Amino acid sequence: MLNKIKSKIKKIFEKNGSHDLDHTMRVHYLCKHIGQKEWANIEILEIASLLHDIWRPKQSETKWKICHAEYWAKLAKEILDEFGLWEDKINEIVHCIQTHRFRKNNEPKSLEAKVLFDADKIDSIWAVWIWRAFMYANEVWAKLHNDKHVDLLKTEEYSIDDTAYREYIVKLSKIKDRMFTKTGKKLAEQRHHRMNKFFENIIEETRWLENL
Repeated sequence: MLNKIKSKIKKIFEKNGSHDLDHTMRVHYLCKHIGQKEWANIEILEIASLLHDIWRPKQSETKWKICHAEYWAKLAKEILDEFGLWEDKINEIVHCIQTHRFRKNNEPKSLEAKVLFDADKIDSIWAVWIWRAFMYANEVWAKLHNDKHVDLLKTEEYSIDDTAYREYIVKLSKIKDRMFTKTGKKLAEQRHHRMNKFFENIIEETRWLENL
């Protein structure tokens, strides 16, 4: 069943930018790693992690008017029925996917949903994320770096100011405090400190621009 799901999502993620198949597989790995340490249901996590972003392309196509987590909920049962899963298991998987998005207040309730939430957010910080963040900024036609006079807390998503640095200030610097699991918190703390150092270096290296 997992091989069939992987085959299905490969086609979906052929042209999906920063939220691509690689991101999905990293979240898949993190879910298994965190899930094993937290004694979660690995079967639920494996399926939910593989499918959690499959409607991300639809969100991009509609210029973010559709939330991929919410849109998924309307179509999930039809897709999961293909694999002959029990209804209660489908409901558990759907709950994990519905609650994985950072910007929504739909809080994960089950242990498995909390693990997926943590895994998805942990993949957003530090090393690989730097590459993803600049890719994402390019996808929304943002600048490379923000002007020193711009108040990033007053800027908008998907605008010219939606840079990697804005993403760090508005969202990623807060991720370590949003973790639900003990294992997730430990991993997030480690990556948070390395991410901070990276942006401290960027600020230091661009400080000369202030004199122009």
